[in-house]
Amino acid sequence: EETQIDVKELTAGDVMVVRPGEKIPTDGVVVSGRSFIDESMATGEPVPVEKTEGDEVIGATVNAQGVLRVRVTKVGKDTFLANVIKMVEECQGTKVPIQEFADRVTGYFVPIILALTALTFVSFNLFPAFHAGIMEWGASFLPWVNPNLSPLTLAFITATAVLVIACPCALGLGTPTALMVGSGIGAEKGILIRNGEAVQTLMDIEVVAFDKTGTITVGKPSLTDLIAADGIDDDELLAAAASLENSSEHPLASAIVAAAKERGISITDPAEFHAVTGQGVRGTVDGNTVLVGSRRLLSEAGRDPSAFEQKLVELEDQAKTAMLVAKGDRVLGILAVSDPIKDDSAFAIAELERMGIRTAMITGDNERTANAIAKTVGISHVIAGVLPDGKVDEVRRLQEQYALVAMVGDGINDAPALKQANVGIAIGTGTDIAIEAADVTLVRGELTSLVTAINLSRATFRKIKENYFWAWAYNVVAVPIAMFGLLHPMIGAAAMSMSSLNVVYNSLRLKRVKVEPEKN
Repeated sequence: EETQIDVKELTAGDVMVVRPGEKIPTDGVVVSGRSFIDESMATGEPVPVEKTEGDEVIGATVNAQGVLRVRVTKVGKDTFLANVIKMVEECQGTKVPIQEFADRVTGYFVPIILALTALTFVSFNLFPAFHAGIMEWGASFLPWVNPNLSPLTLAFITATAVLVIACPCALGLGTPTALMVGSGIGAEKGILIRNGEAVQTLMDIEVVAFDKTGTITVGKPSLTDLIAADGIDDDELLAAAASLENSSEHPLASAIVAAAKERGISITDPAEFHAVTGQGVRGTVDGNTVLVGSRRLLSEAGRDPSAFEQKLVELEDQAKTAMLVAKGDRVLGILAVSDPIKDDSAFAIAELERMGIRTAMITGDNERTANAIAKTVGISHVIAGVLPDGKVDEVRRLQEQYALVAMVGDGINDAPALKQANVGIAIGTGTDIAIEAADVTLVRGELTSLVTAINLSRATFRKIKENYFWAWAYNVVAVPIAMFGLLHPMIGAAAMSMSSLNVVYNSLRLKRVKVEPEKN
C-alpha cells in the first residue's frame, strides 16, 4: 500500500516509490527496480548512472527512466546534499595561512592611514606655499583641484580624501572571495573542500600516497582462479573458504561468497571465526579448522604451503590477490581474486608525475601483487604488506622525507592516515569515516578529480595573490596622490569602491580557468 507523505516525515527504513522524471526525496538504497539516475547535480557527471537493486542513490537527483523502490538510509542533516552544503560553508568560512598574514598587516593599515591623514592636515597648515605650488600644477589638467581655497579648507578636504581613498576592504576581500569562487567550482566538479588551509597546502604537495583497494582499483573484487590440490574438487575448495569468509565484511570475502552462491554451493556458518590482521581469517567449519589467507598464516598454524609457491608467484605477478585455503591438516588449494583497476588511474597518476608530484602506494597486499598494480598505473614507489595501523607510520616517514604529503583512501583503516597527512583526500564512494577524516572529498571517486583539485588550488591561490597585489598597488599609488591634494573626496570614494569591485571581479575570473586535465 502506497501512502503520500511530506518529505520531512521520512525516517530511515521507509521505502519510497520513485517514478520516472521525479526527484529522489532523500538518500537511500534501491530495493527493487532498474533505472538511470541523473546525478549531475551531485557529482557533475553529465551521463546518467544505471542503478539496480542494492545500489545507493543520492537525494535530489533525478530518476530518468524506470520505477524504483528505494529504502531510506539518511534524512535531514545527514544526507549527502546537506553534507555538501556544510562542507562548502566550512571551507568558505575558514582562513588560509596567507589571510592570517594579510589580517595582521591590515591591523597596522588603519593606524598608518590615520597617521598619514593627520600628517597631511598638519602639513597643509605648516607648508601652505609648498602645497599651493603642487595644486596649481595639478589644476592645469585636473578640473576638481582648486588651489585658491584657504589652507585650512584645503587641509580638511585633502585629509578627508586620504581617509576616503584608503581601502582596507580590498585587502580583506582578497582571500574570501577567491576561496568562495574556488570552493564553488570544486563543488560543481565533484570536489568538496572542507577547509581553506587545504587549498593552500594542496598546491604545494610533493607526494601523493594512495591506498590500493577502492582507490586505485574499483573496489569490487571478483574470484578469478581456483587451483585445487590433487584429489580436491573445486567446489570443496570454494565451499570451505566461502563458509568461513561468510562471517567476514572484507571485500575479498564478499567476492568469494558471491562466487560460491553463483555456483549453487551450500555455505555453512562457522562455529568460530577470527580475523588475523594483515594475514587472513581462521575458524571452525563443520568441526574442522579452516584457514584462508597468506603463507604466513598457514605456516604459523603448522601447514606447509610450499607446494603451491610457484602458482602463488604466477598469480601475484598478474596483480591478483592469491589466498591459500587449508582445512584440517591439509592445504586444499588457492583462490585468486582480482580487483579491476579504475579506467582513469593510470592517466591521473601520469598527470601527477608530469606536474612534478611523486606518487606512492601504501597497501596491505603482498609485494608482488602491489608491484604489478603499481607498474600498470605508473606509481613510482610501493610500500606493501602494511598492516592497517602501520599506514600512519608510513605517511609519517614520507613526511620526514618530503615534508608535504597527501593521502588518498576510502576505507575505515585509511582514516588515521588521512588525518596524519598534510592533506587527507577521501574517495566519495568510500566509507563515511574516511570522508569525515579527510580535508577533501572526491565525490565521483575518480582520480582525475585529484588532478583537478590540485589545479584548482593552484589557480585559486594565484587569484588570491593577484587580489593582494592589486589591493596593495591601489593603496600605494592612490594614497600619496590624495596626500598632495590632487584627488577630490568624491573621486576617492568612487576609486575605493572600484578597488573592492576589482578584487571581486578578479576572483570571479577564476571561473574561466580550465582546471580539468585533458586526455590526449
